[in-house]
Amino acid sequence: MQTVRLVLRRFTSADAPALAAYRSVPEVSRYQSWESPVPMAEAERLAATFSAGDPRDPGWFQYAVERQDAPGLIGDVGVRRSEDGRQAELGFTFAPEFQGRGYATEAVARVVEFLLVQEGLHRVSADCDGRNVRSAKLLERVGFRREGQLVQSTWMKGEWTDDVLFGLLASEYRAAREDHGR
Repeated sequence: MQTVRLVLRRFTSADAPALAAYRSVPEVSRYQSWESPVPMAEAERLAATFSAGDPRDPGWFQYAVERQDAPGLIGDVGVRRSEDGRQAELGFTFAPEFQGRGYATEAVARVVEFLLVQEGLHRVSADCDGRNVRSAKLLERVGFRREGQLVQSTWMKGEWTDDVLFGLLASEYRAAREDHGR
């Protein structure tokens, strides 16, 4: 998949060093399930696992994200399709030096369009740590609505955290596109 500035593609073994680098940054891993640093051997295993997946199968598939003008991994967008193939959940992680430039918004918006328009899914959902304000704002920019907050529902890294739930129906997405003349 492509956007104006990005390419979303399958992972390769060459992505492992960049994957290890950005997933090892404490600020990046803070709201994620993994611990930092991510050793190179683990990044190599992850890149191999990610590259072997099928984006249309149930379960998680991780898209590697790179800029069109400069090859190299800058982040990833994960999609977990439901068993019945009608819904999906997504998540995203980007290297700090590529945050705040709209790349994550652009990549997530493209994946949402792919899932709801091209693939015809009924619904896409996402959740984030209640303290992760930047991710919540990104999801809202893309068109997700807040559906709820689970208070102290996840034990992560030695503390209870809130989960903020987001959802977007295909019908809502289509209506928003029509309102904006797309």
